[in-house]
Amino acid sequence: MFAIPEQFSNATKASLESQFALFSALTSKTFEGMEKLVELNISTARSTLEDSSAAARQLLSAKDPQEFFSLTAAQAQPNAEKALSYSRQLASIATGTGAEFSKAAESQIVEANRKVISLVDEVSKNAPAGSESFVAAVKTAISNANAGYEQFSKTSKQAVEAMESNMNAAVSQFSATAAKAGNAASAATAAAAA
Repeated sequence: MFAIPEQFSNATKASLESQFALFSALTSKTFEGMEKLVELNISTARSTLEDSSAAARQLLSAKDPQEFFSLTAAQAQPNAEKALSYSRQLASIATGTGAEFSKAAESQIVEANRKVISLVDEVSKNAPAGSESFVAAVKTAISNANAGYEQFSKTSKQAVEAMESNMNAAVSQFSATAAKAGNAASAATAAAAA
């Protein structure tokens, strides 16, 4: 009979350890995602500064307005492509970090559920007669909670997939529009030169 409080104490300790492990895993994934984001932003800022300096030098060396507008039009397409590349990399970091969060949380939740079910089974062995319906209700509640979590997980994954699909569609549309704008600017410059 005295084993039950000890079992609950062990279960509480295991639960706290599991929560700490989940917190540590999620914190680690957050820092990894932030490191990638900072690295992306620094490299993008450096590249943008270099490109802006080169573009300014080119524009300042223009001999006439036609050359100035031609250079400006020529820079539109590469700038749009760089913006798209940044957006894709940013989306990749966000998606990867989200996937890592899900994976870490799922593994910890599966382990915690296994421990809770094990505890319920162990306690039910020592439970007094007539408590079978209570034990069954607890097991049903755990099963329902697991089913709810699985549904939430599936819905979250579907939302991430939809977001990725929408982002890819927006990037494709922006890329096509930028290409058309670049082509139109080049055509206008060529027409003005003729």
